[in-house]
Amino acid sequence: MSSPIATISRIGEHEGQSVTVRGWLYNLRESGKLLFPIFRDGTGLIQGVVAKNAVSPEVFDAVKTLTQESSVIVEGKVRADKRAPGGYELDVSSVQVLQKVPDSDPYPISLKEHGVDFLMEHRHLWVRTPRQAAILRVRAEIIRAARDFFDERGFTLTDPPILTPAACEGTTTLFPVDYFEEQAYLTQSGQLYIEATAMALGKVYSFGPTFRAEKSKTRRHLTEFWMVEPEVAYATLDDMMELAEGLLSFLVKRCLDRRRNDLQIIGRDVAKLEKIEPPFPRISYDDAVKMLQEGHQTGALETKFEWGGDLGSPDETYLSSKFEKPVMVHRYPASVKAFYMEPDPQRPDLALCVDVLAPEGYGEIIGGSQRMASYDLLVQRIHEHNLPEEAFKWYLDLRKYGSVPHAGFGMGIERAVAWICGLEHVRETIPFPRMLHRLYP
Repeated sequence: MSSPIATISRIGEHEGQSVTVRGWLYNLRESGKLLFPIFRDGTGLIQGVVAKNAVSPEVFDAVKTLTQESSVIVEGKVRADKRAPGGYELDVSSVQVLQKVPDSDPYPISLKEHGVDFLMEHRHLWVRTPRQAAILRVRAEIIRAARDFFDERGFTLTDPPILTPAACEGTTTLFPVDYFEEQAYLTQSGQLYIEATAMALGKVYSFGPTFRAEKSKTRRHLTEFWMVEPEVAYATLDDMMELAEGLLSFLVKRCLDRRRNDLQIIGRDVAKLEKIEPPFPRISYDDAVKMLQEGHQTGALETKFEWGGDLGSPDETYLSSKFEKPVMVHRYPASVKAFYMEPDPQRPDLALCVDVLAPEGYGEIIGGSQRMASYDLLVQRIHEHNLPEEAFKWYLDLRKYGSVPHAGFGMGIERAVAWICGLEHVRETIPFPRMLHRLYP
């Protein structure tokens, strides 16, 4: 085949020309002397047209007997057709079958409906379907956009370790790992380490896998997920809220600009995403409590929320459903937050922290705070949380040698993907999800 190789997503650049497409058969229908194979190549789908009187009998028979997910190299002329998905069809002239899926052992995921358990057992194949492939392309766009956002603003990427000697927030939700003669853990955040690199470089961020051993079965939880975490020297809580607002707006706009077609394949209502731009609403924890108590009074929430508790998923869902944009809930009680958060100088019982809740009931996608700058207060908090001071000696050094106000946050990639794509469950946001009872494939 001598025609230029083309990808389906950019097939329109070759209108009227013969091209070669390398991919797989997605579906095939027949109408008399016409065959209508639909091919996929990882970038999209295109319908081919094979007329019996326009090709050799060998080509016609080869296409007619193709089975779902057989791998093929197809040559044909690109023709514009407004009725076709994507606006183009391929008038097939020749086909080379690399591997035909045997009729005796057909591709297990047919175009009919399958149960979630079956699809998860066959996740390695489920990712080939148009909707799942579109989700993964949006995920890649979000990751690329997050890196661009920070790179363009003078941040330096620094990579924290995945194996750590101690926990950021206690060891109850960490996976232990035997590390030669010592006990180590899979990291639940790179934050403590990038606080150190922020003192060296000013503005830094990390991007990598994190692990939480929570025995949770909710639609928002994975045991292995990816986080982007910026940390900035001389920054305050207000600086972080502004940075988070800018990041989320940037991600949404990038997906609308570059992945609108994928969002439509997924079935996302893009009109809701088009409303996402600064400024975002900001409410205090005190105001959030009032809203939750009013929700209980009207019957929208079963349980009455009491001041002093941390927000649970139903609370976050209720609050975020009241806004068209992400809402920033700031200044929680220090008692329900991590040991390293700076207390509010106006009310020391509150932490200078923020959770950003995505609209449409998607809940928390960003959590951040101003970090504690005082050596003595940090030592006190480490003891109050029953954490081993020796394990945090290096972290305390950051407050001993040139301590400054600093702040940062973490954004879970999977939760951002779930919100931007409008997905019911976070398990579709990552190629191979790890959950409480899911370690295969």
